[in-house]
Amino acid sequence: MNIFLKKRQWKIGFLLFAGFIVLGSIFYTSSLVKELAKEEEKKVKLWAEALASIDSDLNHDSRLLLKILEQNETIPIILTNEENEIIDHRNLKFSRKDSIAELRSELEKMKSSGLSFEIELYGVKTILYYDDSSLLKQLALYPFIQLGLIAFLVLLAYLVFTISKKAEQDQVWVGMSKETAHQLGTPISSLLAWMELLKDSDIDKSLTQEMGKDVERLEVIAERFSKIGSRPVLVSNDIKQILEESINYLKKRSSNKIEFSVNIGESIDCKTRLNKELFSWVIENTTKNAIDAMSGAGRLSFDLRKLQNNLCLDICDTGKGIHKKQYRAIFEPGYTTKKRGWGLGLSLAKRIIEEYHGGKIFVHRSELGKGSCIRILLPTN
Repeated sequence: MNIFLKKRQWKIGFLLFAGFIVLGSIFYTSSLVKELAKEEEKKVKLWAEALASIDSDLNHDSRLLLKILEQNETIPIILTNEENEIIDHRNLKFSRKDSIAELRSELEKMKSSGLSFEIELYGVKTILYYDDSSLLKQLALYPFIQLGLIAFLVLLAYLVFTISKKAEQDQVWVGMSKETAHQLGTPISSLLAWMELLKDSDIDKSLTQEMGKDVERLEVIAERFSKIGSRPVLVSNDIKQILEESINYLKKRSSNKIEFSVNIGESIDCKTRLNKELFSWVIENTTKNAIDAMSGAGRLSFDLRKLQNNLCLDICDTGKGIHKKQYRAIFEPGYTTKKRGWGLGLSLAKRIIEEYHGGKIFVHRSELGKGSCIRILLPTN
């Protein structure tokens, strides 16, 4: 299992655990709201019974009943007759202007909620409408407020964690790159010295020339690593020339079962601002990844053309292809399907293109068993 999948499983596990906690809290709060609603319904019924008892028997010792009536200080209540005329109301707050209209509006809301009782008051059929208390309404909204706060805190924690982790990864990556460039310096110097000695011997000159190219390549690699972490200098370069040089180098070091094809649109200006060493690194990493996907046999095409305000380079292979869900994952650090390797090639290519050159690199299309196409867009202005 690669590093990316492990990270993804850890994140999914954490989100599931957090979701379980949130759902449990919401369920518990909702059950409390239902219980309180039942209790308020009982209080309203008791209030209605007390009101009816007092009015039906004026000689009755009604101190207890009056006490019950006075206890309701939170539940909004409106009394109406059969003709829908408002007789009385309690625990309703209105503005000073047009309070009758507001009272009517509250009555319509209570009717729509269906919370009402019928009682006999002064021998007349009376309808008692009521609504949830402000405390119960606030408690009903609490799960949603709680969910919003938890989501905000989780998002904030995720952003802080991601930013701090990315900063830490950048420091490690830059440190490793600088150290790699430093370590390569000594053996490269030694190889250059040995090359000079071999040139004076009777060894076939073509062999020393090829060895010299590889040593020069090592120097380029060391130069690339030394530039990681610092803003590269972008100058006007011909992509066509860089592309052809990179392909020619890779052709000689790849299987003869790989067919290379280069198609460049006619009459297009192939010049744009970029760093030659870093861009050629992108071409090599993307090409090697495509060759690995074809298991050393297949067709690899490079199509360069103008697309709106960008130079568009499509690198397509006839390899095993990737699932659509992996389109973004392949550019994540640590993602690899190979037994060997750290899964940094395409991640590095993405950083070079998007962060250093202001372009885009992404999977343009892919089909399992038929191949993939990586698209690189570089601005021309």
